[in-house]
Amino acid sequence: MGRQVCIASAGFSEHASKRSDVSMPELVSEAIEDCLKRVPSVDIKDIDAYVNGNMPAFEGSNIPELWMTDWMGARNKPLMRVTTGGTTGGSVAISGYYSVAAGLPGVDTVLAIAFEQQSQGDTSVGLASTAYGEISVMNSLGIPYDQLTLLFSAGAAIGIASYQATNYMRKSKITEEDLARVVVQNRHNAAKTWWAHLKMPNLTIEEVLDTPYISYPLRYGMVCPASDGACAMLFTTEEKAKDMSDIPVYVNGVGSIATETALIGFNGSGSGQLDLSEQLGAQKTSELAFRQAGVSFPRKEIDYAEVYSPFPNQELMWVEQLGLFEENTAPNMYETGVTALNGELPVNCSGGVNSTNAIGASAMERPAVAALQIMGEASNQVPKTVHTALGHGWGGYVNLVTMMVMADEPTRKLR
Repeated sequence: MGRQVCIASAGFSEHASKRSDVSMPELVSEAIEDCLKRVPSVDIKDIDAYVNGNMPAFEGSNIPELWMTDWMGARNKPLMRVTTGGTTGGSVAISGYYSVAAGLPGVDTVLAIAFEQQSQGDTSVGLASTAYGEISVMNSLGIPYDQLTLLFSAGAAIGIASYQATNYMRKSKITEEDLARVVVQNRHNAAKTWWAHLKMPNLTIEEVLDTPYISYPLRYGMVCPASDGACAMLFTTEEKAKDMSDIPVYVNGVGSIATETALIGFNGSGSGQLDLSEQLGAQKTSELAFRQAGVSFPRKEIDYAEVYSPFPNQELMWVEQLGLFEENTAPNMYETGVTALNGELPVNCSGGVNSTNAIGASAMERPAVAALQIMGEASNQVPKTVHTALGHGWGGYVNLVTMMVMADEPTRKLR
């Protein structure tokens, strides 16, 4: 595992559907400034290396990490770019962790930055560019175009999510009202988060259910927005973190696992695609990260969770598949207030991806918020003390999962 790594700070830009008031470098700079203001003893010159990530095809931008180098303070310093679809932010955060853990000469403090300015481009075109590549490869393997057309007719993210939702609803016996309840909780939480996008403090379940279907059972009022925004996290050694922060956050476990790749699995080869709500990748990723962190009973040991869920059914799935609740019990946890801000196990008090989705940043914002909850500095801070928390990411064709387990001490003990 290398040396002990801590998170000293995290920061955000303001998120909105169109941040036309700033350029992409300025958007990133906002998050960096918010991150560094929490650690007044740290100057930009104290950063030894950088990890940066977004989905450049979505904005039509080429290698933006190079032309925003000065805005990040990265001139003449090591810089690595990471892109892994929806999990980009999670992968960037894990890369920041390993950059410090590796003990490379002269690399003790690393700034990880993830962002997306979707209003600058067209996400659908970006997704299509990936599809065209897969069509070419799979056709060369002998799969005819008429069959490929059927495979690609799922409807992108909402199509996948609707398959997940119907499978999960069948197994758990829930209704659309249960899905709407998750949305309402997220949008209410977002209203208390300064950087969040969709802030709806008075939204009701009835109002969500009154919106039209996009793809059954998911309605317009249930889906995430497309956001412009950025996030930054400061990783450093345990020794330096103690000087930078009153409550350094120890990174005790990380996991990043992919099951089958995209349509190859969906076309008949793998368990990860036979039931889109099974999420074997989430199970294996959480097992790996919890084992590293010494967490044996997640339901009892995890005090706070941020999970990546653009759609409400996914939030119910993730909290179960990550081991926080028993299978098919999550809807009841939301109905009884267990996952609320003042509940036994608060989930997504930032409003989550369902309220704010700057794709490249979204999976980093989960561990970033979780870390700030441990520090007691989150925008929508839970009333209880958070000792242990997790941040989770999801991406690809429901096949790529990241997770980071953090705590206020380097070894976990059952509380």
